[in-house]
Amino acid sequence: MSGHSKWATTKHKKAAIDAKRAKAWAKLIKNIEVAARLGGPDESGNPTLYDAVLKAKKTSVPKDNIERAIKRGAGIGGEAVEYTTIMYEAYAAGGVAMLIECLTDNKNRAAAEVRTIVTRNGGNMADPGSVSFNFERKGVIVVSGEGTTEDDIMMTALEAGAQEIEAHPEGFEIVTEASDMVGVRQALQAAGIDYNSADAEFVAGVKVPADVDTARKVFKLIDALDDSDDVQNVFTNIDITDEVAEQLDADDE
Repeated sequence: MSGHSKWATTKHKKAAIDAKRAKAWAKLIKNIEVAARLGGPDESGNPTLYDAVLKAKKTSVPKDNIERAIKRGAGIGGEAVEYTTIMYEAYAAGGVAMLIECLTDNKNRAAAEVRTIVTRNGGNMADPGSVSFNFERKGVIVVSGEGTTEDDIMMTALEAGAQEIEAHPEGFEIVTEASDMVGVRQALQAAGIDYNSADAEFVAGVKVPADVDTARKVFKLIDALDDSDDVQNVFTNIDITDEVAEQLDADDE
């Protein structure tokens, strides 16, 4: 199971996300606000906003909340929001590298909170550049695979420029160059293939294998970071086997 795999984290954290739906919604709303501020409120002309709205809808964020977020982001109606993006670098248990992406209106608060969470959960902050050199910006599209065949997904995605397709029990993860993600996503739509999300992510080149004890510690740190309002995304180079993933799933039962 690849280190960048959403299945390795999403499935493991499903129970926690369900219990903290409001916090999960807040992060999705923030994505919409930022996308609308940078690219305008028209989804048809703003692919980043389109994908942010789709992801929010698939997570059951109410339509009214989405519409208000678009207006706030675009500065419509007098409301306006502005966040600063900050990337922190750290090491978790077992030498697992982490990129911690924050969207915040208070850089000092975000820095202090991230540092506290990392150190309290067995990690260490890293010098700028010591972790990020191993990560590259990619497009990551998650497809459920329902109602279509693996061959159709692979043929459509690869012809549209996808670099890698990984099959999972829950569906497929398609990796593209960041600049090709919208084109691949549109090709899937044109072929009638539904997708769960399309995001620009940081994907690690060199992965670190983790046993179940190390994986538990890493995911404990990820969960703690996710609890922070300022932390938007956490990317790691952890590489776990299907057997380790099954043990993590058993922990949640």
